[in-house]
Amino acid sequence: MSHVRDSTKSQDLFRKAKLRIPGGVNSPVRAFRNVDGDPFFVDSAKGAYITDADGNHYLDYVGTWGPAILGHAPDSVLQAIQKTALKGTSFGIPSELEITMAEKICDWVPSVEKVRMVNSGTEATMSAIRLARGYTRRTKIIKFEGCYHGHVDSLLVAAGSGALTHGEPDSAGIPPSFAAETITIPFNKPELLKECFAKYGDTIAGVILEPYPANAGLILPQEGFLALLRSLTTQYGSLLIFDEVMTGFRVARGGVQELVGITPDLTAMGKVIGGGLPVGAFGGKAEIMNFLAPNGPVYQAGTLSGNPVAMAAGLAQLNEMEQQNGYQALEKTGAQLEDGVKEILKEKGLGYQWNRVGSMFCLFFTAEKIINLDSVQTSDLNAFKNFFWRMLAEGVYVAPSPYETGFISLSHHSSDIDKTLSAIQKSITPSKK
Repeated sequence: MSHVRDSTKSQDLFRKAKLRIPGGVNSPVRAFRNVDGDPFFVDSAKGAYITDADGNHYLDYVGTWGPAILGHAPDSVLQAIQKTALKGTSFGIPSELEITMAEKICDWVPSVEKVRMVNSGTEATMSAIRLARGYTRRTKIIKFEGCYHGHVDSLLVAAGSGALTHGEPDSAGIPPSFAAETITIPFNKPELLKECFAKYGDTIAGVILEPYPANAGLILPQEGFLALLRSLTTQYGSLLIFDEVMTGFRVARGGVQELVGITPDLTAMGKVIGGGLPVGAFGGKAEIMNFLAPNGPVYQAGTLSGNPVAMAAGLAQLNEMEQQNGYQALEKTGAQLEDGVKEILKEKGLGYQWNRVGSMFCLFFTAEKIINLDSVQTSDLNAFKNFFWRMLAEGVYVAPSPYETGFISLSHHSSDIDKTLSAIQKSITPSKK
């Protein structure tokens, strides 16, 4: 099905891709299945815009799913990549850039005293879970419905993001015994959380969550919920693990934990600290991190961990954010978008919900207050599909799924927001509710 303006080349590329790549894509949500269409293929990207293989230009709010906080292909990052790559693209031996990145992360995220670099957000959460189990000598993990922590076997249970988009929250190929070690409960349900700890407390190694769940839209914790988590994990000797792969270095220098004043024991990070290259990290209290090999009994390794090109790109991006007072600028742009969207929704009706924090946002096609996955799933999928294709026709690209968060970059200027609001005004239909 073709919805894009001229999509001849993209359609041809997709046909070729399906012959050699499962589903024609290397990550499921890219397949556009949830909007009943086929993906366009990107030729290039710069600033806030992407250009597809057919020469169509789109104002982009996916931002390579979060890392492009400066915008696409920022000059400072490109220069850092070029300069570093000329010295070698991979060593498998320590380099000074790894130390510089570790110092930067520990400086920006006060809860992190030591950090281990890895290659993806999935690897970061997987390693944090293993470390929590090794440190506490317990086996069970609590996660929340709708929080996606990568495609880790024991965590791909009632997951959001790509799995939810694909209409199959659990994945085939995961032994029941793995999932049995994961206790899954709804987000923002404090009484259930208390019951869970009362029943399983002495077996719970840790609780992992996105403090602002951003893989089922954007869900915000209700007042006191994160503080309760901190209290219960401390009381029962479990570790509190914040998955800030999306929110870390995105909503603030120190992530959600800086905004809410809650200190986790371990933090998983990624995306922004790679400057658009594959990267992940996990860190926390020195006492816990010292359980990692080669000092401790918990094994974790990676050939490309701390890759010099990725470290240089990430450092260049973080330094640019600091020099430009990036978080204040993103808040200003985000507020402009929010004010405009709320005016449009006031005119269109009450069948929509809007959540935003800093440069992250989501428009839900439901009248239900968004507090967890159950409320997210009341969204009108057909209404979203229509909205998605109309926005694309207006030259604005939002995620091809109602279960994803949008991202603003420093390259989104006031005129881009005006263009976006005009597109939304034309694309959203009056609410029936």
